[in-house]
Amino acid sequence: MAEQEYAELFTDDVKEALKDALKDMKNPVDVYVFIDSNDKACNYCSLTEKLMNFVSDATPKVDGKSLLNVNVIDKSKDPGLFSEFNVSRVPTVAFMKGFIRWTGAPVGEEIRALVETIVRLSQGDSGLSSETVSALKEKLNGKVRVEVIVTPSCPYCPYAALLSHMIAYEACKMDKCNVISEVVEAYENQDIAEKYQVMSVPTLAVNESVEFIGVPNEENFISTLLDKQK
Repeated sequence: MAEQEYAELFTDDVKEALKDALKDMKNPVDVYVFIDSNDKACNYCSLTEKLMNFVSDATPKVDGKSLLNVNVIDKSKDPGLFSEFNVSRVPTVAFMKGFIRWTGAPVGEEIRALVETIVRLSQGDSGLSSETVSALKEKLNGKVRVEVIVTPSCPYCPYAALLSHMIAYEACKMDKCNVISEVVEAYENQDIAEKYQVMSVPTLAVNESVEFIGVPNEENFISTLLDKQK
C-alpha cells in the first residue's frame, strides 16, 4: 500500500528534480536505512529503502560511485547496528551514527528536508548563524534530544526538521555530539504524537517537553536547547 500511495515519487521527472537539487554535493555522505524484513506490519520499510536508493541514484557520481552511500540494515540480520545507533523503530533513516534521523519514511514534504540535509552534510556547512555556532561551542555541555513531529503534507515541517538536524550536525563538528535530532512521522508513530498531544505540526519536544508548535526562529530554538540540556 505504501509504495502504491507514493508511486509518483519514482518517476523520471522527480529524478531529474532530485539531480538538480543534489548537484552541489561535494563529499560522500553515508546514510543508514533501518528496516525489519520480518516485521509484516512495517508498511513503509520497503518504500523507505526504495526511496533512499532512488535518491542515491540521483546524486552526483565520482568514479562511477554515488556520493550518497546507502547502507540497508535489516534487524533480522544485523541487530548490532540497531543498538549502536540506538534505533528501536522501523523504518529509520539515520545519518552521523543516528544523531540525525527520521523515524518513519521521509516522504511528502519531508523529502525537501532530506535533500537539503544531505547537501549540507556533503558540503560540510550547516548554514547556521555565527551566533548559534558560538553559543553551541561555548555553552553546550549537556545532553539534548529534539523530537520534531511532522506529517508528510506539512509544508512548514521541513524547515523545523532542517534547523534541528543542523544543530545536531554543528555540535558533532565540534566533537560534542550531545544533540540527537529525530524527525518523527506522526501517522507512522501515533503513540509518540499522542504522548505529546500533537494537534498541529510541526511540534517540537526538547528532552520530552513540548517547547514549540510551529517553526521556531533559530535564536529562540538554540536558547531553549541550551536551557533544557541535561
